[in-house]
Amino acid sequence: MNRTAAAAGLLERLRFLAPRRWHGLVAFNYHRIGDPAGSALDRDLWSAQAEELDRQVAFLRTELDVVHARDLPELQRRGRGRHALITFDDGYRDNYDIAYTVLRRRGVPAVFFVTTGFLDGPRVAWWDEISWMVRRSERGTLDASPWWGDSLELGGDRAQAIRRLHGVYKTLPTARGNELLGALAEATGSGRCPANEASATWMTWDMAREMRDGGMAIGGHTVTHPVLARMDHAGQEAEIAGCGRRLQEELGEPMRWFAYPVGGRDAFDASTREHLAAAGVELAFSYYGGHRRYDDWDPFDVRRIPVELDVAGARFRSLASWPALIGAPRGEQLAVRIRDTVRGWVGL
Repeated sequence: MNRTAAAAGLLERLRFLAPRRWHGLVAFNYHRIGDPAGSALDRDLWSAQAEELDRQVAFLRTELDVVHARDLPELQRRGRGRHALITFDDGYRDNYDIAYTVLRRRGVPAVFFVTTGFLDGPRVAWWDEISWMVRRSERGTLDASPWWGDSLELGGDRAQAIRRLHGVYKTLPTARGNELLGALAEATGSGRCPANEASATWMTWDMAREMRDGGMAIGGHTVTHPVLARMDHAGQEAEIAGCGRRLQEELGEPMRWFAYPVGGRDAFDASTREHLAAAGVELAFSYYGGHRRYDDWDPFDVRRIPVELDVAGARFRSLASWPALIGAPRGEQLAVRIRDTVRGWVGL
């Protein structure tokens, strides 16, 4: 058992203390649901298999008050309570096929942030195209390049190389992202990923309407999923306003909730906030960990905890019970130190 898992196990056993330790909102963010084995696309985007998602939703329903996004302004005004919000990003079809089924069965709401361009005309997302090109490549090493620096070993499962290239893409001005994809297509020998690879990747607008009518919230996630802070003022406006316009046209209601693509602290800026306010957005969600206390509320930076395949079992339950401690960035390292200290107290 690694140190993080051991710390999570200790904190789970101390969960009975948690209700006294925090008030506010803990929001969990998912992407894809299901089994990524064998996929040529980005396997890091899978958050949980169906059975694990069901266990996590059941736990949240039992331990916390799982709320709808429309409830948050009133809860913030009250300033008390331990609430959970479940969110999904991008608009993957498995969100409809699997996640929506689980949520309905458990009677729990969630927010689905959709990238409207993916629903309008299915296309391969940049992160999936990078993964596809690297996994299809017959080469073991990519030559040095101004894009990724020294020669890049692809490795056996190629996951590390894919993550490095994803990181490169996220640092680029949006206009240059396609240039990187072109260079990578040549370097890998794979060519560009054909659009039909995404034919069954995204949900449809009919699915989104059904989910909304079934008690789920639908929010915006831009038109094409750029890192907004890498765009100029006009580009950000087009992505945010265009997303809101398509939601209004298809769902018949304004864009009240929004999630920042990529979602780190540097993924949005003052210009982003300005355009969100102009679009009538009430709440915007980031993606760098932590929770929000009601006395430290920022409606345009509602923090979310990423859920990935290794966030399961005791680790997930500990995050839900102690979000202020281990849900924040570098929080799990702190949890490990606490575990080691407690062990010293009791002589373990």
